[in-house]
Parts: sequence; structure tokens; C-alpha cells
Amino acid sequence: MTAPMVIIRPARQGDIDSLTELLKILFTIEEDFVFDEMRQRRGLQMMLDNDRACILTAEADGQVIGMCSGQLTVSTAEGGPALLVEDVVVRGDWHGRGIGRRLMESLGAWAGEKRVSRLQLLADRNNGPALDFYHKLGWQTTELICLRKRLSR
Repeated sequence: MTAPMVIIRPARQGDIDSLTELLKILFTIEEDFVFDEMRQRRGLQMMLDNDRACILTAEADGQVIGMCSGQLTVSTAEGGPALLVEDVVVRGDWHGRGIGRRLMESLGAWAGEKRVSRLQLLADRNNGPALDFYHKLGWQTTELICLRKRLSR
């Protein structure tokens, strides 16, 4: 039996249900976020509608099995655009097959087309497998830490 071919492609409107399920998996790993289906659906829709954002999917046998997303920011340090990588997740039964690497390479290619000179992301400090994955792809840790403040709505 042949392994299914995995296709990396831009997300489409009809992928939102699958993408939301992937975010549910991701947010069970990340301690700082709580899954809220309506919020995640709204965020995904906003990214799909934004030409300064990119959501890529990994698809096998017509099923979305992974995703990554990013959005452009303006970096004064770089004097131009930078890409904030937002979500990277592959279904557990597909780990170890190079899908995450392919997603990140494709997101990097999209960023290159936008003349981005730096990619950046936040990762859960307690997620050793994710940190190992990023280091294998050449990502470096910095001396910066993430701070946040929620505004009431």
C-alpha cells in the first residue's frame, strides 16, 4: 500500500472546520491559550480575508492534517516587513513525516515573496518536541520574552 500524497496548499473557506479542529489540538498543548471555537473561527476568517496573512494546509486523501499560519508586521529593527508565525500544528498520527517542515518551508517561501527578512514565533517553553522541531529547522532562541496585557472588550 502506498503512503498518501501530502499536498501543501493555501487554506480555503471550506477548511475552517478542519482548521478549528487543529487549533483545538494545539491549544490543549499551549498553557497560555484556551480553546474557544467561536473565537478561533473568527480569527481564522479574519486571516483568510487578509492579504497580509497566510494560512497553509497540509492535505492528504482530501483531509486537512496540518496547518501553519503567519501574518506580516512592520519591524523597525529590520526596516521592513517581518512575519509573525501564529499557528503550527500537525495531527499526531502524521508526526515524523516531514509535514511540519514542508509547511514551514512553504510559509517561508510566501514570506520571501513579501520581501520579509525575519520570521518570528512564540512557542510554549514547556513544549520540548516543538522547540526541538524549530531548532532542527534553524530557528534560534533570543533573549526576548513575551509579555501581554488583555484589554477588556
